[in-house]
Amino acid sequence: MAMTRTQATTEGQEAAALLERTRAAVLPRLRRTVESLPGSIRSVAMYHFGWEHPDGTPAAGRVGKAIRPALVLAAAGALGGDPQRAVRAAAAVELAHNFTLIHDDVLGEDPTRHHRPTVWTVFGTPDAIVVGDAMLALALRLLAEDPDPVASAASARLAACVIDLCAGRQADCAFEERGPLDVTLDECLTMAEAKTGALLGCACAIGALYAGAGEAQVEAMDSFGREAGLAFQLIDDLIGIWGDPELTGKPVGADLAAHKKSLPVVAALTSGTPAAAELAELYEGPMDGPAVRRAAEAVDRAGGRDWAQTQAADRMSRAVHHLARAVPDPAAGGDLLALAEFVTRRAR
Repeated sequence: MAMTRTQATTEGQEAAALLERTRAAVLPRLRRTVESLPGSIRSVAMYHFGWEHPDGTPAAGRVGKAIRPALVLAAAGALGGDPQRAVRAAAAVELAHNFTLIHDDVLGEDPTRHHRPTVWTVFGTPDAIVVGDAMLALALRLLAEDPDPVASAASARLAACVIDLCAGRQADCAFEERGPLDVTLDECLTMAEAKTGALLGCACAIGALYAGAGEAQVEAMDSFGREAGLAFQLIDDLIGIWGDPELTGKPVGADLAAHKKSLPVVAALTSGTPAAAELAELYEGPMDGPAVRRAAEAVDRAGGRDWAQTQAADRMSRAVHHLARAVPDPAAGGDLLALAEFVTRRAR
């Protein structure tokens, strides 16, 4: 059933309020943990989170939307648990997420994030890699030092998730070395679920663990997050082609300029249409401004844009089904649904 503009606005407001509450609950723990890093590693990490300028002077701070820690707390609450019990775990998930961001910026040679120069462009690639590694270690240390009896299971889940993330990112990089017509849509979907869906699923599953949920509920929560994460990635890939630079902080068509084989692009390339052949030819050569515009038009004409939008809606429908298995009372799962809708409506 289609959502009205009023319903979408209401859910967006609910999600924004939930994210604000999450930042208020998790940010103090997150900052204390980052500040425990030694010397220059701490300085680089503080810059990444927006708490310091490159010279070490205080900055206003920008730590992202906090979607993943919000999922941890919302999942715990949806299953009758106390979200405060899961704050340490939520901070650990956010640290693991930022580990991936720093490394992704290095691998993708991205110059900006949140409208600021990325860590590797300011401090160099070696410092960026080291600080990313330190953030992952901090995440695991937070859970290792958590006296809660479920912390060990949460730590094991997060570690397994990071392996999925690495496998997904490795596949993503490998795609760039293959020809425009050599990557299948199934391969691309599998990569996206590992690269993006795994961490959202892990966040929801960890929240369920801290609520004392049984194995079936934990797995249903993981499935909910994975499907919502794939919907998120589909929308993110659309933004990578048609997003507003004022909102994304990146040039228009950045993914096309980088010859990235994102989901809409691969859907277009495998469509068997004349536009697919045109797009493949463009992907074989340099991608300047006019070529980026032609490539975006080719993706659209080949059906890549419509396919990605339809798939995002389908994945959200699957996510709702899994959530209903974990949380039969729709009212109890309201925060999780609001978050999922929030992240998949950013480009609409």
